[in-house]
Amino acid sequence: MSRRGWVLFAVMCVVWGIPYLFIKVADGQVAVPVIVFARTALGAAVLLPLALRSGQFRVLRRYWRPLVAFATLEMIVPWGLLSDAERRLPSSLAGLLIAAVPIIGVVVARLTGGTERLTARRWAGLVIGLAGVGVLAGPHLGGGSAWPVTEVLLVAAGYASAPLIAARKLGDVPALPMTVACLSLAALVWAPAAAAAWPHRLPSGRVLAALAALGVICTAFAFIVFLALIKEAGTSRAMVFTYVNPAVAVAAGVALLGEPFTATIAASFALILAGCALATAPQPATADGQGAEGGLPAPAGRAAGRGDG
Repeated sequence: MSRRGWVLFAVMCVVWGIPYLFIKVADGQVAVPVIVFARTALGAAVLLPLALRSGQFRVLRRYWRPLVAFATLEMIVPWGLLSDAERRLPSSLAGLLIAAVPIIGVVVARLTGGTERLTARRWAGLVIGLAGVGVLAGPHLGGGSAWPVTEVLLVAAGYASAPLIAARKLGDVPALPMTVACLSLAALVWAPAAAAAWPHRLPSGRVLAALAALGVICTAFAFIVFLALIKEAGTSRAMVFTYVNPAVAVAAGVALLGEPFTATIAASFALILAGCALATAPQPATADGQGAEGGLPAPAGRAAGRGDG
């Protein structure tokens, strides 16, 4: 990979690894609907001029049903659940649980008609990765943390399912207008609840900065960088940064929020990443020279969303 590619890769590791931190900061003073609305509205506003310049919005009319389904599973529901979960969970824990997305993606793809073959290697990856999730989530499933952990796992399921819709139904849709349309729809859906929960007093500068960072850096800027990374390095190599995001989430939570880093977190992180690597490993070429379908579909959905939190 070129030097420019490595720079873009490093940027993506950070900008889609820190949303958990900003959500945690904002959660202290503003309601969940306000967080999601601010993120989606800001992201759409920043990207809209670029999308209009492309002149490709007309194409979206034919795909409104899968677009609504994609936006629901990638943004509307997950970002609300994640913001609510982080009110009671450390941001680092949320980031690590989301790391199971590639593993869940393999399972969802298989259950929804995928043709990929689950080899012994990939089965081992699924088992190892899910064991890591169990080690991480198990201690939190009792008492008041059970529902927040479930919320984050539902977010991971949404993030794993949305790319299937993108790959199977939205493959011909231009990515930038698609992203703006989905962000705008999410903002419209959350707008009434955000208006009802709007804070009576202006939040602190720290919270306002976190909201701005979520919308501008972790959504709009991240999407632009991701498109450039795909162009520079290709889709498969570009998506490797998803294995680094959880480490960034943990480091940010520990360094900036004083969240604990325990042996359990370290062990679960190693298990989840090892499981992801094995479960999503490319299939060997068949006798006719054609490789089998990979574990995760083309990541158009990850591009349109955040790949983070």
